Amino acid sequence: MFDNFLIRPGSLQNEAVDGKVIGFKLAVRNANYRGVFLSLHNGYFISVDGQEFGRDMQTFEINGKPPREFSEIAKAIYEHWDYGDEGILHIAHPGGLKTGNHTVRFQQSVLAAYGYLPTDEQWVKEPPVPGSGAGSDKAPQIVSYELELA
Repeated sequence: MFDNFLIRPGSLQNEAVDGKVIGFKLAVRNANYRGVFLSLHNGYFISVDGQEFGRDMQTFEINGKPPREFSEIAKAIYEHWDYGDEGILHIAHPGGLKTGNHTVRFQQSVLAAYGYLPTDEQWVKEPPVPGSGAGSDKAPQIVSYELELA
């Protein structure tokens, strides 16, 4: 239901440090209308123009803190991501993206569930790979967006 609103239009940008483009970033929203504890946020399936960018290339910025890897976010058990708050997803990709329109395929992975599931203990030890459909909570489909690099 919220899938089509997970990426804010106009937010796709290249990211530079000391004048060197190190990747790109985009503003994302939480699909769970109740929000989630940040430790349940498991990363994203994201591909741009057919090129996938795995969780190891992603960092996440939320709640006024600098970008963090998802291994660190998994320990943020008291930190909450409210429904209305935007996070910034940073993708390491030296040289960034070309100017113009891009097809972005995207799925959020949040390990929130109502009640106990047989996979709960397994996912704590070994979280599912984003994009597999496992742990997708309120965003069960990979959604395609057409975004312009700002």
